[in-house]
Amino acid sequence: MNILTLLIFVPVLFALVIWVMPSAWRGSFKYITLGATLVQLCLAVWIYCNFKTGAGFGGINTEGGYQFVQKLPWINLSLGDTKLQIDYFIGIDGVSVALLLMSSLVMVVAALASWEIKSNLKGFFVLFLMLDMAVIGVFCALDFFLFYLFYELMLLPLYFLIGMWGGVRREYAAIKFFLYTLFGSVFMLLVMIGLYLSVKDPVTGNHTFNMVTMMNPANYIPGSIFDVVSQYTLFGMHARTLGFIILFIAFAIKVPVVPLHTWLPDAHVEAPTPVSIILAGVLLKIGGYGIIRICTGIFPDVAISSAYWLGLLGIISVIYGALNALAQRDLKRLIAYSSVSHMGFVLLGIASLTPEGIAGAMMQMVSHGFLSSMLFFLVGVVYNRVHDRDIYNFRGLSTLMPRYTVYVMIAFFASLGLPGFSAFVAEAFSLAGAFKSHSFNGLLPQWMAVCGAIGILLSAAYFLWTLQRMFFGKELLKGGDIWKLALTDLNLRETITLLPLALLALCLGIMPSLVFDKINDSVLALVHVTTNFMAK
Repeated sequence: MNILTLLIFVPVLFALVIWVMPSAWRGSFKYITLGATLVQLCLAVWIYCNFKTGAGFGGINTEGGYQFVQKLPWINLSLGDTKLQIDYFIGIDGVSVALLLMSSLVMVVAALASWEIKSNLKGFFVLFLMLDMAVIGVFCALDFFLFYLFYELMLLPLYFLIGMWGGVRREYAAIKFFLYTLFGSVFMLLVMIGLYLSVKDPVTGNHTFNMVTMMNPANYIPGSIFDVVSQYTLFGMHARTLGFIILFIAFAIKVPVVPLHTWLPDAHVEAPTPVSIILAGVLLKIGGYGIIRICTGIFPDVAISSAYWLGLLGIISVIYGALNALAQRDLKRLIAYSSVSHMGFVLLGIASLTPEGIAGAMMQMVSHGFLSSMLFFLVGVVYNRVHDRDIYNFRGLSTLMPRYTVYVMIAFFASLGLPGFSAFVAEAFSLAGAFKSHSFNGLLPQWMAVCGAIGILLSAAYFLWTLQRMFFGKELLKGGDIWKLALTDLNLRETITLLPLALLALCLGIMPSLVFDKINDSVLALVHVTTNFMAK
């Protein structure tokens, strides 16, 4: 069996085991789920170690650029002279492999955080594992129909995980998240169908959902709706431009990009800790991945012409998210807005269309996946003890929880871009790409990079201010002696969860080549494609 197929569907096998087990064995469900994520992590590590780099392994629009490929006929219908061709087509390149490994580790962290769940354990862990399957499938799918299927499969588990196990306003947060995401994906379906009708497989001559085929302009039917040289317009706009915008909106909701971000703070605040970890650590990266893989990969011409506006949206997200984080009292909401700010660097790096910028965007997604998981887990530690997250209700926590304070300091300093940690490398490369873009391809003005640097200063402000308010100074707790007894330091499970995340943030800051070596070929191939379009 193909290793990627095994990676995708291992969680389903474990979910079936939990489903058929009697409820009396509910105490074992969390261990089975943890076992599933650990098996998946081992598979992801094996894939990462065996992923080849160098000449011949980075092509953006040839199947030779993808590894561990499996392509099987799935849906083949003959309708008169027309044949419907949908394949089970999976494979990964450098962009995918880094996110696969990061996502697999985040799912282990989320499984360990699920110890806090006390009600309806069977339903929770079955939905958790189905969500795990869907997010891994998104990063592996190379057939647009299959990609869309996995993309939509994420919705229902997340809707129920938030709506059934969330906080006081969980129904509102779940419905808001569902409607936002569904709005983007419904219109994505129309673009997907348009691409299917515009492209023919060079071997079979049939229309195809093959995304690799869609990335090659030579495979488009002359004059079709999404043909590069077609003059086809919709609503007074070139069809390819409209298709890019629709797909971008769908993925920008996931990133999330301002002003499509308003679902995120509500979803994070109401979601249980493991779901918040998945939202921040994995789901947001699917948005950035979609913009790189689909928007830029299939519509490089429109990505070039829209680069200024993408960069502008990225800068707005960086500044707006940071200013909102400064204004928050709820620690979880502060971290949610910090995610909006940090993911703005991803969009800025992609918009630069330079090797440095796109590599920085990829590093930011990987780094933020680890760090946001760490931050939300740390919030969950305090909330599980005293059921409060108000920053002003805590003072002097460092004396009560010294080990916990050390991990908070590592997470805060790493997230604000302290040299030596992964976020510094990511943000430095994103800003370098934005600066270079002015001379490299003339797409982004240099003031955008300056504004990005201001965003880093603001992130230092809200993280250091939070550290000063909650952890230092004279001990003062709203709950008095009751809280003092409840606020015990980290236990073994929590330490085992946090230690690898802290070490990874440090390792990627010292040895960023662990990511860059894997993504380099794919990033250069993508830049080469866009450069060719600019030359024309």
